[in-house]
Parts: sequence; structure tokens; C-alpha cells
Amino acid sequence: MNRDLTTLLDEWPYEPGQLNVRLIDGKNGEQLIQIRLDLGILQLRMDGRPDGVRPEGYASLLDMYETRLDELEHESEEEEAETAEDFTLSEEDCRALREEAVQFYHRYMACLALEDYDAVVRDTSRNLRVIDLCSRYAVTERDRTELEQYRPYILMIRSRALASAALRDNEPKAAVLAIDEGLEALRQYFAERGEPGVFEQAGEVQMLRSMRSALVPKLPVSQKSELRQRLQDAIARENYELAAILRDELRLLGDEGASPGLRRPSA
Repeated sequence: MNRDLTTLLDEWPYEPGQLNVRLIDGKNGEQLIQIRLDLGILQLRMDGRPDGVRPEGYASLLDMYETRLDELEHESEEEEAETAEDFTLSEEDCRALREEAVQFYHRYMACLALEDYDAVVRDTSRNLRVIDLCSRYAVTERDRTELEQYRPYILMIRSRALASAALRDNEPKAAVLAIDEGLEALRQYFAERGEPGVFEQAGEVQMLRSMRSALVPKLPVSQKSELRQRLQDAIARENYELAAILRDELRLLGDEGASPGLRRPSA
């Protein structure tokens, strides 16, 4: 068997500066994703783990650990029985989970280029669960925090995919709501880290705001009155972060009366 890949690579030249992605039919009829890199081709499965491996029979390592946690939480209370509180992730466990998450990262970025937005939402949501799992159960502080730096980016990509899926379905209102929720999640993330000032400068925030600005002309006129009502509801619940987002959105729609009532009550 000739193992030289030159002919295959020459048939699909690498183009710098863009994500080179395509769908192919595998030998068994299964659709596969291929990503052209400068030094070769990366091939991923559409479902399950991108490399097709099933660790200990599970769809992924994350599924395996989540299933074990589920079983521990539902076990009958027996003396000396292990509980969910006893569950931990070793350094090796966390390393393997991070490596697995990289595979899903490659796939959701490829799916974004292919405009398979449902798959992007699936895989980004899945990687957010990996971050949560390590944050809660990792033995070492390093492993608990290692993946947190990627949370804003994943939240942004997920929101983009949700909004793009809504636009595909001719639902601009749902697209704006998806972006609002993404911005709120990012605001909460930076606030919980004690870095509320970073929110305004974050690239992920700028990306979502830019996308929302482009969507504003697509909104129906009736959307303005609905946004005003949501703004008043947010103020009544003292959810000032969401109120600020809705206020900005109304301003983009040319509503000059969006500012009153947004100040926090004095202590």
C-alpha cells in the first residue's frame, strides 16, 4: 500500500488565512469532516468523539465521568458507600479531558465554517460542561482553573451559532435574544472573577455587539415596544446588568427614552 499523501494533498491545496474545511463521504457512507492544515489533513467524525474512540464504551470521557457522577448521586445510602462528594478528577483525568476538549474545539470551529450551527451549539455546550466538571472536581487548583480562560470564547461562539441558526430560520428577534443572553453570561463571568471592568474591553463582547448591531435593521417595528417592556421588567427585578444590555439595544433602535430608571438605588 502506498502511504505517500502527496497526491491527496495536491488535490486540495492549503489556503493560508482561512479555515479550509469540507465534508466527504467515508468508505462506509458516513459523512466525515476534513480540515486542511499546512502540513496535512485532519479528519473528524460528525458525531460522538471526533476521533471515533469510545473510552470504556462511552461516547466520550466527559460522558463517562458524568454517568459515574449520576450513578453516585442516585445510589441508595449504604454505609461506607461512595458518594458524589467523594468523586474527584486526578491530574491525569483532567489532562485527558482537556485533550478531548481540543478535538471538540476543532469540530465546532469546522462546523461553524460549514454553517452547521446546531452542531456548534452541541459541541460548545459540551465543552462548557468540561470546564464546569474540572472546576468542581479537579484535585489540584491548576486543573480547576486551567480551562476557565477559554470560557468567554466558547460562550461567544455558542451565542454566534444560536443567533446564526435563528437568522437561518428567519427569526431575527430570536437571534438578538441569543446575543443578549450571551452578553449577560459574559458579564456574569467577568463579575464573578472580580473583573467587571474587563467586560467592556473583551473581544468576545465586541464581537457579539457588532453582530447585534448588524441585526438591528432586521427587527420588526413591534420589537421596540417589546424591548421597552423587557427593560421595565428587568429594572423591576433589579437585574441592572440585563437592563443595561436592553437599554443599549433600544438606543441602537433609535429610542431616546431608554435611559430613565436605570440607576441603582442608593445604599
